[in-house]
Amino acid sequence: FSAEQEAQALRKAMKGLGTDEDAIIETLTKLNVSQRQQVLITYKSTIGRDLIDDLKSELSGNFERVIVGLMTPTTMYDVHELRRALKGAGTDEGCLIEILASRTNAEIRHINENYKLQYGSTLEDDIVSDTSSMFRRVLVSLATGNRDEGTFVDEGLAQQDAQCLYEAGEKKWGTDEVQFMSILCTRNRCHLLRVFDVYRVIANKDITESIKSEMSGDLEDALLAVVKCLRNKPAYFAERLYKSMKGLGTDDSTLIRVMVSRSEVDMLYIRREFLAMYGKSLHSFIKGDCSGDYRKVLLRLCGG
Repeated sequence: FSAEQEAQALRKAMKGLGTDEDAIIETLTKLNVSQRQQVLITYKSTIGRDLIDDLKSELSGNFERVIVGLMTPTTMYDVHELRRALKGAGTDEGCLIEILASRTNAEIRHINENYKLQYGSTLEDDIVSDTSSMFRRVLVSLATGNRDEGTFVDEGLAQQDAQCLYEAGEKKWGTDEVQFMSILCTRNRCHLLRVFDVYRVIANKDITESIKSEMSGDLEDALLAVVKCLRNKPAYFAERLYKSMKGLGTDDSTLIRVMVSRSEVDMLYIRREFLAMYGKSLHSFIKGDCSGDYRKVLLRLCGG
C-alpha cells in the first residue's frame, strides 16, 4: 500500500474533463478505513487540495454519499449520522435506534466525546430535546454506553429478571416499560440470552412477541432492536438491509449507512444471515434495487 500512489490515482481520476468514477470506486474500496485516512492526509500534503472537497465537487447523489462515508473515520461517521437523524428535517428514529442499540460501550463513549467536540452540545442533550417519553429514556440509557460487558450469568438473577419482565408486561394490565428498559439496556449479553430462554418457559412465548404485543411505535422498535442485536447482530443488520430495499422505493439512508459502517466489521456474516433469512443473496438484492455507480460501489462493499 502506498498512500502517495493512491492519492495520485484519485487526483488523476478527477482532473480534467469528466470524472473516472470506476477508478475512484476501485481505489477506495480496496483500502481499509485507516489506509483511506492516510490517503486523505497524503493527498493534502502532496497535491495541496482537500480530497473530500474534490470528491464532493465531482460526484453527486447517493454515490457521493457512499464515497464521502467511506472517507470518514468510523466514529465520525456515526457522529454525523446521529446528528443528521436529530437535526435534519424530522427525526430519523430508525437511525438513532440502529446506531445506539448496536455499538459497544467503547464505541458509544467515542461517539459521545466526538459529538460534543464537533457540535458543542452533548448527544444526550440533543436526544432529550428531540425525542419524548419512554422512547427518549431508552435512547438516553443506550447512549450512556453503560451496559455490563461481562459474561457472568447469575442463574438466580436470570430467573428473577425473566419473572420481572413477565410481570411487567404479559401478566398485568398495562405495561411497566421501565422494567423492560432497566433490564434490557443494562445487563450483559450472556445473562440476557439466558433471561430470554427462561422467559419463554414462563410466558410461553418469545420476548420479541411480548414486546410487539405490549409496546408500539418507536419504543417497540427500540427494544426489539436491542433484543435482536444481543441475539445476533449480523442478522439484525441483514434485516435492516432487507427492509431498506424491499417494496416500493429504497431507504437509501439506511442502505448506505449499514453498507458503509459494517463493510469492515461483519459484512461476511451479514451476507450469510441475509441469504439464510431471505433465500436470496444480498448481492442480488442490491443489484436489483440500485443502479449506476451507486450500485457498483455498494456491490464492491458487499463483495462476493
